[in-house]
Amino acid sequence: MTEPLRPEPPQPPVTAAAEAAGAVAAPRGPLARAEDRALAIVLFAMTGLPLIEALLRKTVHVGISNQTAIVQHLTLVAGMLGAGIAARERRLLALSSGALLGSGLLGTAARMLGAAVAVTVGALLAVGSMQFVLSERGAGRVVAYAVPAWIVELALPIGFAVVTARILWKASDRWAWRGAAAGGAALLILIASLAPRPAMLTVPAFVVLLLATVLGAPIFAALGGAGLILFWRDGSPIASLTVDHYSLVTNPTLPTVPLFTLAGYFLAEGGASKRLIRVFQALVGQVRGGPAILVALVCAFFTSFTGASGVTILALGGLLMPVLLAAGYTEKTSLGLITGTGSLGLLLPPCLPLIFYGVIAGVDIRDMFLGGILPGLLLIVLTAAWGISQAPRREIARVPLDWREAGRAAWEAKWELLVPVVALGGLFSGLATPVEAAALTAAYTWVIETFVYRDLKPLGDGPRVAADSGVLVGGVLLILGVALGFTNYLAFAEVPTRAVEWVTASVHSKWLFLLFLNLFLLVVGCLMDIYSAIVIVAPLLVPLGQAFGIHPVHLGIVFLANLELGYLTPPVGVNLFLTSLRFGKPMSLVIRSVIPMLLVFLIGVLLITYIPALTTTLPGLLSR
Repeated sequence: MTEPLRPEPPQPPVTAAAEAAGAVAAPRGPLARAEDRALAIVLFAMTGLPLIEALLRKTVHVGISNQTAIVQHLTLVAGMLGAGIAARERRLLALSSGALLGSGLLGTAARMLGAAVAVTVGALLAVGSMQFVLSERGAGRVVAYAVPAWIVELALPIGFAVVTARILWKASDRWAWRGAAAGGAALLILIASLAPRPAMLTVPAFVVLLLATVLGAPIFAALGGAGLILFWRDGSPIASLTVDHYSLVTNPTLPTVPLFTLAGYFLAEGGASKRLIRVFQALVGQVRGGPAILVALVCAFFTSFTGASGVTILALGGLLMPVLLAAGYTEKTSLGLITGTGSLGLLLPPCLPLIFYGVIAGVDIRDMFLGGILPGLLLIVLTAAWGISQAPRREIARVPLDWREAGRAAWEAKWELLVPVVALGGLFSGLATPVEAAALTAAYTWVIETFVYRDLKPLGDGPRVAADSGVLVGGVLLILGVALGFTNYLAFAEVPTRAVEWVTASVHSKWLFLLFLNLFLLVVGCLMDIYSAIVIVAPLLVPLGQAFGIHPVHLGIVFLANLELGYLTPPVGVNLFLTSLRFGKPMSLVIRSVIPMLLVFLIGVLLITYIPALTTTLPGLLSR
């Protein structure tokens, strides 16, 4: 007999909060452990190959044949492996948990609609990827050492197929509802294939896609679905989306993303947080507002390397909250500080958004790194100043300055304090390429956390941490890859050109344009996660910036600074959800607590916008 379609409790949310939280849906079985190990091996290979290449090049003046191409394609493999694991553990980024309609029959059916649309998009992307691989097989390209490119590119259709199957499997614990979601996906594909005039169904298709996104479909399905609808309307092959995905993921600079993320995760999983807190506590703990300064500095340090404010809040929140409360800060102020500072390092190198923006907008990553330093420090200073203003007049348990303690703390944490020097020294000295600098940073953090401090076990913790970082990267690359196809369609339709013509005809002042840009980006930050916004919105704004004579680095930092506010603003304010999750506080309290930080960040954004020298001075000095 067929299982009746009864309502079921909502599944765990597949939101951005869940992604950052890293919650695992089920214990890892043999297959899951094998996947994790494979992802860790790929990431360690990506770390080792550039370092071996650099060493051979500088010593015996030979290198590894096509090492760059090998690492680029390993990034593709790591991204698809990470995406598959993210789907396995319900960690694909989404804008909604799909629980808005409750656990009744209507709510369950609504979530199955979201799953059906996600399965439809995933299945079509898998088919398009296979078409791309078959075309590449005929081209006969080789990656290195006689390995055909199409063999590595099989990671695309296999990865999309695995992600799709796991979305369907995780949609429900009951076979009847899984069957309903699969049937819904089959029906959507059948309608699309039989439609005599796809243009007539474009609007209804977008309505269904939007509804599915609200009901919990992952972000990659929303963006990939938008691209598929547009290509379907024009009769273009769906393999076009896969070509764009492949071109992005194998970008020569993109391996820096998983490598710097890996370094950040080694720091977060080791004992670096406690040692750095001890250092800053010894240095600033004796001044009024010292704990707030401590929170700003430590959180900025960690976010600049992990690239995920969620990792910072979840890893450090439990350590920093007692420090603030012991200093006499109210619970509301403490929640606001930790929520706001979780994203404080997003403008500091080598944070992921800086790299992604540079890749998408065609701006040199070194310039983006340099351009973000002064604005990033400005936001830290403003945050610390607000924290000082909120400190009680007579702080509790104020720690006097003890130079011996400060020296001991700094000496104990010396290897971790040198991480920025290692990361940026090799990059800006010209001794290493960006990928080599990222690989050196990842290797350095692994060595110090594993063999110097011995906080991580080489065989137990190393692969686990690598797999965790790879899941974050895989989820983000999945979004960026499918979003690029949608963006390229907009470019093909000359949307940026028309936008430039309309805006330049309506707005004649550079400064007025920047004001409208801020207002527009604030709305974007409220509705879209930062990575989707980079791929979709940045290409539209770059020609506008050129039309108004805005320095490309200045435009990029203004863009990212505005989106940094998005981490604190509902309904997609990821930091709000994470703070509520981490401390078990109602969202209403978290939102009220973060309003002052929103105002602080807004002041910082306006200063960054209207004082271009903050972003252009350092890149200008380096280029001279």
